[in-house]
Amino acid sequence: MRRLPRAVSLPLRRSFASQAPGSPVWEVFNRQTKHLQKDRAARNVEQSRQTDYIKDEVALRLCERLLDIKRHFPRVLDLGANSCNIARALTEPNPDPDDPSAPPLSTRISELTCVDTSEALLHRDADLPFNSELSLTRNVIPDLETLPYAPNSFDAVLSSLSIHWVNDLPSLLAQVNSILKPDCPFIAAMFGGDTLFELRTSLQLADMERRGGVSPHVSPLADVRDVGGLLNKAGFKMLTVDVEDIVVEYPDTFALMQDLQAMGESNAILHRELGPLSRDVMLANEAIYRQLHREEGARGIPATFRLIYMIGWKEGEGQAQPLERGSGELNLKDLLGGGEFERP
Repeated sequence: MRRLPRAVSLPLRRSFASQAPGSPVWEVFNRQTKHLQKDRAARNVEQSRQTDYIKDEVALRLCERLLDIKRHFPRVLDLGANSCNIARALTEPNPDPDDPSAPPLSTRISELTCVDTSEALLHRDADLPFNSELSLTRNVIPDLETLPYAPNSFDAVLSSLSIHWVNDLPSLLAQVNSILKPDCPFIAAMFGGDTLFELRTSLQLADMERRGGVSPHVSPLADVRDVGGLLNKAGFKMLTVDVEDIVVEYPDTFALMQDLQAMGESNAILHRELGPLSRDVMLANEAIYRQLHREEGARGIPATFRLIYMIGWKEGEGQAQPLERGSGELNLKDLLGGGEFERP
């Protein structure tokens, strides 16, 4: 059995704090690098479509949350649309498992505006049939951190697997709150802090074993504990935040990293080490990953994608409000049988 070196502890999540007005934004990601990664991925259309399985699945799960909101949306923004995965999900037939006759969610949206920084990725699927099933406009903007829309412009803002690449997330959320009309929702999904923890740990150990030090190869991500506070500070009300994991099996770590590159999800840390990983580190990473994370009897290796889903509402007149503390009419002890428990 291989003897593994002792792991070095590195921060696995991003922390957020309010900045003083006029302070420079602390940049984590290189926006130009991320733009080039997405453009490069989109130009290989066949491979890019084959690796859209995570983005397509998350877009479907995000759109399911619209089923609980019984209203029509005249104007909706898809923030960081990638290849318009949300638009495709909205046109799926039979979206409601409890009502097989329910029409596609796109029938509840008059106009969908999809925005992204990569023209190649945004227009990759412009010739597919779903484009004719809803009123869809594509806009290319310089970056997602400065939104070119007037206040009170949209009846909903959706975002699927894009805002985890934003440097100044508190500022972006405040802008989203501004461009929403009163009493309208922001519904988003982003990768969370434990995404690809298997790859993160194995690469750290491989670096230590073969190079004697550690370099960050996987980008830092926000933790679910931060998200509620960020939404609240941005002015959103009636918050809902939940987490779920999607575990995908890959033949080996080389296939995993090839898919991440084809997704446009490669590392984009501002001061990352340039150039590909060395052959020694790659081979060590493969062996360590299998030893630490492969389940007994499995042929492939698991990779965990942690999804943070969030819903926040812009404040508006007549909006439902939570009850004040102490206003409940039932006593929790009564519901629990008097509050006395017997040990088994």
